[in-house]
Amino acid sequence: MTLDDFRRLLTEFTLAAEAGDGDRFARCFTEDGVYYDYIYGAHRGRKEIAHMLVELFRRDAGDDYRWEMFDPVFDGTMGYAWSLSSFTSLVPQFKGRSVVIDGMSRFVVRDGLFSEYRESVNGGVAMQQLGVEPGRMAKIFDRWGGWLKQRPETVAYLARPRATDVKGPRPR
Repeated sequence: MTLDDFRRLLTEFTLAAEAGDGDRFARCFTEDGVYYDYIYGAHRGRKEIAHMLVELFRRDAGDDYRWEMFDPVFDGTMGYAWSLSSFTSLVPQFKGRSVVIDGMSRFVVRDGLFSEYRESVNGGVAMQQLGVEPGRMAKIFDRWGGWLKQRPETVAYLARPRATDVKGPRPR
């Protein structure tokens, strides 16, 4: 896959998300692909990915959902892109409130499709735009902090010495 191919797949991915077409969205992934969403968690396989988009995300975000990827980079197996997305909430407590999200996405590619998607966004900014109460936000941030510290990558990272504390190449 080339950078141009990656760009085309990103475009298909975001257009499918905007259209609320779960099957089309899921076809951007390998059969065993995983979509890690910062709100709805991990979804494995096309069926779960389609369900996440239609039954969870689009349930909560209105038909005005937009998602654009910018400045993609791709090395043949992994790609990154900065994104902006926006929607009007359909969640009863926050219905009608507009949200814009600034994020970074990481894509692992296999056989011309995404095998893994992860995102990094400032969910606190989104919650502020929704008007989430500070006490509820604190509980959510505590949960997110716990998830971050429990991820295998984080555990391995914290177990390694700092590069400045090791002579020679950084251990992996």
